[in-house]
Amino acid sequence: MCLGQLGSLLPHVVVPSILAAFLIPEWHLSGAQAGLLAGSGAAGYMCAVPVLATLTDRIDARKILIAGSAVSALGTLLFGLYASGLWSGAFFNAIAGVGFAGAYMPGLKALTDRLAPGDSSRAITFYTSSFSFGVGLSFLISQLVAEGWGWRAAFLVTAFGPLVMLTVCFLLRPVEPKPAQGRLLDFVPVFNNTRAMGFVLGYGAHCFELYGIRTWIVAFWTFVTMRNSQSPILTPIVVSVLFSVLAMPASILGNEFALRIGRHRAITAVMLASAVVALLIGICADKSPWFLLPLIMAYAITVPADSGALTSGMAMAAESRYRGATMAMHSTVGFSLSALGAWVVGVALDAAGGPQNPSAWMAAFTVLAAGILVGPVALYWSRRTALQT
Repeated sequence: MCLGQLGSLLPHVVVPSILAAFLIPEWHLSGAQAGLLAGSGAAGYMCAVPVLATLTDRIDARKILIAGSAVSALGTLLFGLYASGLWSGAFFNAIAGVGFAGAYMPGLKALTDRLAPGDSSRAITFYTSSFSFGVGLSFLISQLVAEGWGWRAAFLVTAFGPLVMLTVCFLLRPVEPKPAQGRLLDFVPVFNNTRAMGFVLGYGAHCFELYGIRTWIVAFWTFVTMRNSQSPILTPIVVSVLFSVLAMPASILGNEFALRIGRHRAITAVMLASAVVALLIGICADKSPWFLLPLIMAYAITVPADSGALTSGMAMAAESRYRGATMAMHSTVGFSLSALGAWVVGVALDAAGGPQNPSAWMAAFTVLAAGILVGPVALYWSRRTALQT
């Protein structure tokens, strides 16, 4: 399933990968428009995942995974063939997002349905952590193909990735879930589960920060290299790939940390550290790249280190009858705030003078820091409410 997910993720960050070098100059996009284009995939995901993930409480998640993988490949292919501006690009990217909604959380449900309960925590963490490795591959392949054969080729090549997950699906044994009670989109039991909702809201804060920086990491490091063109320095391709690949061990180690000292305490510590690092990067945006690089690598660790603990915490806190619905809520909140994060960072860049201005990046990283600080508040509310009840 982790290998299949690497294929599913191959198209995932093609748009952020090529924004700064290709789409922004060719389509004359502002920061807000670029953020809207990048966030459209998360918006499509957000619209589809409540139904698709909740359906996994009623039918074998493998069936949804097959359909989602096919639609993801189709949306990516259409972008490469026909996108010609902001709105057509956003439409095709949203189609790919709808397909990914049938791949990521249904894939997690397909995995957990085939595991013994004691195997879940680490297996979920490996699955969520392989997400980051897949994003790193997406950054790498997208940028290399775009530089060699043009940005449309990047979409055409990565559209083949979801076919890997299709192959995996046909190797999984069928598992029919026990029929769920109530209406399909009845989220009242999920809202009433404050333990799970604390992790869901914390995941939303995590996704706001994560997608905000993933959308703009290539543009930020392009800004850094342009200001320091005389210095030998890592390219935006290398930095974006390193940023993504470091997330996999960071998420695994973060979950192990949470298992030892408690999830709420570990997640809160990681989120506070991430806010501090984001503010330091913003303050030092116009400094030497060799000073910024260690900060970016530290941020590459703090941003994803809470991911596995948040998702496994949600899955373990969910009532078994409503695990699919809880995963749907988890993903809906997460990707809603992912789309918002990409757009709000773009708005902040525009408002503070544009991505060529150091003060704009100060504003952008301040937004990211503010977003992640919502997480500890949500976890505190969850813990306090659970104790009272």
